[in-house]
Amino acid sequence: MQKRKLGNSGLEVSALGLGCMGMSFSYGPPKDKREMTALIRAAVERGVTFFDTAEVYGPFLNEELLGEALAPVRDQVVIATKFGFDLDPNLDPRGMKGPAGLNSRPEHIKQAAEGSLKRLKIEVIDLLYQHRVDTGVPIEDVAGAVKDLIQEGKVRYFGLSEAGVQTIRRAHAVQPVAALQNEYSLWWRKPEAEVIPTLEELGIGLVPYSPLGKGFLTGKIGEDAKFDSSDFRSTLPRFTPEALKANQAMIDLLAGIGERKAATPAQIALAWLLAQKPWIVPIPGTTKLHRLDENIGALSVELTPGDLGEIDSAASRIAVQGARYPERLEQMTGR
Repeated sequence: MQKRKLGNSGLEVSALGLGCMGMSFSYGPPKDKREMTALIRAAVERGVTFFDTAEVYGPFLNEELLGEALAPVRDQVVIATKFGFDLDPNLDPRGMKGPAGLNSRPEHIKQAAEGSLKRLKIEVIDLLYQHRVDTGVPIEDVAGAVKDLIQEGKVRYFGLSEAGVQTIRRAHAVQPVAALQNEYSLWWRKPEAEVIPTLEELGIGLVPYSPLGKGFLTGKIGEDAKFDSSDFRSTLPRFTPEALKANQAMIDLLAGIGERKAATPAQIALAWLLAQKPWIVPIPGTTKLHRLDENIGALSVELTPGDLGEIDSAASRIAVQGARYPERLEQMTGR
């Protein structure tokens, strides 16, 4: 497995990580714990060293799953988790409907970190992200709280998620930001305008979540796809039948390139991301072993400058239909 460094931080991880959210949250009911444990361990056997979770996934269930699954190989892996929502750890997570709201007050960050350490069964969190920017708390206070945790030996590196450029700069001035986690893929390229140049300037790594467009860029979701109410894609404008039909052009593009490269659309989508910058580490999620193997196969796909130019040129002529999030969720990004 190839390795990559997240910016100038010195944090080295496998070139592809594993996003674990869907094992417990958002994509239907939680999956079977034994099967997911086997999948996580299979990823380690294949050289994946970077695992992504958050306290809100479940809530709490995903961290517990990861903690148990990775306990035997703790010294071989990098575990990233996130804080930033108001969750009551005393409530039974299975009965909770989701976060009450944002909360990045310093005392809450420290409380959240203690909970994550316990559930993950670890002594130190390798990478701790603020999940979404809380405009009610100065980002300097957030960065300062994580800096305290780093000095206490409870956290190694600090990250942000879906933060705006000025927020990134202000946080970085207090405590160096190792990585920004953002949605980024061939069908969500907004970070290219301001965010990616800023990360390059500051030496911060980029961890794209939903690098396969929440499953769409695999080419396996047709225009007639139906999503259960427990699958959050049922609420996303980009996954309405009309949008799915209109966006099929992106799949046709990936499939065309894939035919020439003996690769799947998903592998071309991931190879394209990996080719953008050497400090980009996508974290595709999956609950299936054959998909894990398919995603890892993207590391063997070589896209020439000509291929990349062709993809960019063709993609620029495709107007992706549908907002990526409902307005309420979109308002929590880029702040």
